[in-house]
Amino acid sequence: MPNDLRLKIAIAEFPHTSAIRNGSIPIEGVDAEFVTVQPQIGAFRRMVRQLEFDVCELAPTTYIIARSYGIPLVALPIFVTRRFHHSGLLVHPDSGVTGPKDLEGKKVGVRAYSVTTGVWTRSVLIEEFGLDSSKVTWVVDDEEHVQQLRLPPNVVHVGDGETLAGMMAAGQLAAGFEGNAGIGRTGSPTGGWKEVETDYPDLFPNAVELEADWYARTHIYPMHGTIVVKESVLKEHPWVAASLFKAFSTAKNEWLTRLEDGSAMAASDRRYAELRKIVGSDPLPYGYEVNRPTMEALARTAYAQELTPRLMPLDELFLDLNNA
Repeated sequence: MPNDLRLKIAIAEFPHTSAIRNGSIPIEGVDAEFVTVQPQIGAFRRMVRQLEFDVCELAPTTYIIARSYGIPLVALPIFVTRRFHHSGLLVHPDSGVTGPKDLEGKKVGVRAYSVTTGVWTRSVLIEEFGLDSSKVTWVVDDEEHVQQLRLPPNVVHVGDGETLAGMMAAGQLAAGFEGNAGIGRTGSPTGGWKEVETDYPDLFPNAVELEADWYARTHIYPMHGTIVVKESVLKEHPWVAASLFKAFSTAKNEWLTRLEDGSAMAASDRRYAELRKIVGSDPLPYGYEVNRPTMEALARTAYAQELTPRLMPLDELFLDLNNA
């Protein structure tokens, strides 16, 4: 419509967001210009450094760090990807690592120290298994998205010409995070990635059992893919938050119907169907109160891991649409 607000939006393609991207579920009052960034991680950097988009899917740890340094973004309690993090830390078979404490005194590869997967996993290892993270050398091969971030002294960058994947293959790393978070890719998010095959054992072979027990005790369900909006947009047009929430919720609920009747068959659909066995019927809960334990946990662990200069309270991070 001619009078709709034009917004530039960068979100990834998922079965539960595709109806928004293709326009079959409109964002009320918004004329959306969708931008595709491959991988979406490349949009993270552009958002926190140049505020390039009006609305963006952003890693939640990146957002919390950015907000703590005054970057004018506001997050909505919409999390378009979720997963647990007892799995995904792969161990070199010659490392002698059989449990979390064995990582102390060794090198572990992660794309960047603030990668949300690494932050969540370190939280589990520290709080559940007593890891002293300061005794681990965290080896990175990428920049941090938020340039103001100052890293702890036990974070080191790979040497010229080295990659995490290559160091893992050579036995120079005791462990590394799978996929995009570490040893499963080479290259910069801004310059194109090449996927690398990995075939190393998981630190926890019984990860699913551990994750189910952890969730039952803590009600923490790690989030990724957080929807953020430029602060200036919400100051001038506060209704945008509710419009976005309605559109994302409608698209998600339509997807849940397909998940329930078995017509959603993508690999990600099957993964969320398995997660329902742990978290219940909605594996992608949106909203403030239902996500409070998880949001508080990530803010707390970001501070504990020296990623934010102060503990960020929730009312400075996530918009409570019931009280907006």
